[in-house]
Amino acid sequence: MLSVLSWNIQSARSLSGGADLDGVLACLDRFAPGADVLCLQEVACGFPARDGSPGGDQFAGLARRLPGWHCASAYAVDKPAPDGGRRRLGSMVCSRHPILQVLRHSLPWPADPAVPGMPRIALEVALDTPAGLLRLLNVHLEYFSETQRLAQLDALRRLHAEARAHACSPPADAGPGGDPDSPFAFLPRPSAALLLGDFNMLPGSRSHLALLAPFDDGTPPWRDAWQLIHPARTHAPTVGLHDPHGAPFTFDYAFVSEDLAARVRGLRIGRLACGSDHQPLLLDLD
Repeated sequence: MLSVLSWNIQSARSLSGGADLDGVLACLDRFAPGADVLCLQEVACGFPARDGSPGGDQFAGLARRLPGWHCASAYAVDKPAPDGGRRRLGSMVCSRHPILQVLRHSLPWPADPAVPGMPRIALEVALDTPAGLLRLLNVHLEYFSETQRLAQLDALRRLHAEARAHACSPPADAGPGGDPDSPFAFLPRPSAALLLGDFNMLPGSRSHLALLAPFDDGTPPWRDAWQLIHPARTHAPTVGLHDPHGAPFTFDYAFVSEDLAARVRGLRIGRLACGSDHQPLLLDLD
């Protein structure tokens, strides 16, 4: 069994409003102590916490707290900090199994002056797991602008079709002269894929349906893991479970490629009170 966890940690936010990486990992250990892969969104560096205290370098802090794990990072926001350093916000994948390749995809950010917005990124890794080679994408899409979110979803679909083409028709050799040490040397980009993260879209919305739509070129479509496991149930909420002033809703998802659909064995949503408004979700594959 392979267990993959996804969570928007909101800059390691604690219940008091500060940043607490140890608290984040303690929450994860209570919810999913045996998780093989962590897909984390809103990992921060150089930004102050909600209460104004220092947020620290959470990318380095998480990697240091997970010795023996393989970690990859991607920054969506990367700008100067007042102290001369950098302020960064992005995503991490931390895996107990080797990461064979890391690709970082800047997602579209079309102008939409009516609403706030910021750059978005997809972190793609190829994993060598006991369940076989897997391609995993960790994403955090636009919240305010549907125009931008739809453009980002279209880009993710194009990346999925591109990756499948690479998997089906890899280059003929390792690179010029067949040199395996060349930067042209091809690394696996598996067809079997997972797409997880904070999509900032509701179930059944225009965005949700756009991601799941059939491909014109015959690329097998994405499948919603919740619908595979719970076909007769509405999506469990992932945001606002402990908000006394609002109704919980779903923004966080796990999608699988068609060739993995039969291997999905479980999808569980946390009910943690750990600071982040989002709940972690845990996907199990055989």
